[in-house]
Amino acid sequence: EHFSHWERRSRAHATGHFLMPLQDESDIAVVGGGLVGAALAWGLARAGLKTTVLDGADLDPRASRANFALVWVQGKGLHAPHYALWSKASAERWPAFAAALAEDTGIDVALSQRGAFSFALSQDELDTLAAELHTISIETGGAAAPYEILSAEETRRRLPQIGPDVVGAAYSPADGHVNSLRLFRALHAAMRHRGVDYRAGHAVERIDLEAGGFRLSGPYGTVFARRIVLAAGIDNQRLAPMVGLTAPLKRSKGQILVTEKCRPFFDYTSATIRQADEGGVMIGDSEETHTAAISTNQEISVVLANRAMRVFPCLAELNVVRSWAGFRVKTQDGFPIYEQSAAHPGAFVAVCHSGVTLAANHALVVAPQIAAGALSPDLAPFHSRRFHASENS
Repeated sequence: EHFSHWERRSRAHATGHFLMPLQDESDIAVVGGGLVGAALAWGLARAGLKTTVLDGADLDPRASRANFALVWVQGKGLHAPHYALWSKASAERWPAFAAALAEDTGIDVALSQRGAFSFALSQDELDTLAAELHTISIETGGAAAPYEILSAEETRRRLPQIGPDVVGAAYSPADGHVNSLRLFRALHAAMRHRGVDYRAGHAVERIDLEAGGFRLSGPYGTVFARRIVLAAGIDNQRLAPMVGLTAPLKRSKGQILVTEKCRPFFDYTSATIRQADEGGVMIGDSEETHTAAISTNQEISVVLANRAMRVFPCLAELNVVRSWAGFRVKTQDGFPIYEQSAAHPGAFVAVCHSGVTLAANHALVVAPQIAAGALSPDLAPFHSRRFHASENS
């Protein structure tokens, strides 16, 4: 039998037996406690909703554990001006987002937005960077993030430690980075501060429709919520159809190298090399699309390390202390999906690759819209109907 929330409460009072503990009922349940889910849950709680987060196990294939911690705008949104401007807007909101996290938790996420370089090791690479950034600028009517194309001499004047193989770079002042571990900790501390009921080891196996809301089930039992947000990363592909949504993803595996800590030498950041505030250097930007293995590929590690040393020869003096791989949450076209189910209103999905960059938008823009009951028309370009349109064209 299926009963509405109030019917179950009435039956419980009539019989003297509560059928479900009150803490298993919430205004909204967020499925997934990674960077996307945590940012949304915190934003929903700030908007006054009683929020539950149902998260998986520590060893689940989480994109959040393998992120590069960039607040990145440069080069994003080629042939997709809505995404270029969405990314830029989130980067601009990041100072307010970081300040709000610090106010709730006392945690400084070490936000640095001094700008970033994209290094070119051949003239073809530099020409490609210049062409893509110019196209994005044209497609956004000049509203995209500002940038400069620098010669080898101009790049070396700003960064004397670069190697002789660097033929130039693109630079944008809009880019930055954060301490990734501190960000994740701050989001979870902020959720606790706002009274979010976070439940680890509560992976959702099934979602059933019920009058007045949704029932989410797993080995732990069931949880009832009047609304839900699917923010479960790659598992959204399985969960979304249960509520009339779709989240078509493609496989995208990346790996990262981390060096021992060293003295500061790179006060900016790049898409492939960044020095964390604590001194270690992260090296990345690989992609494998035809494997399900989570293990690192040593051949790729060699390519990453060699390219990094060509950019900054001083890296040859450092030891790599760890490496890891992870699967990106990447849609078929690489752009986010934000959508409410037409068939089952109250069920939302949020899927994106850039969980760090877009965290400010998720907490400060998307969450309040979900709390109010509807997504803004401004988010219409991120609807999944774009995939159906491309299939029918």
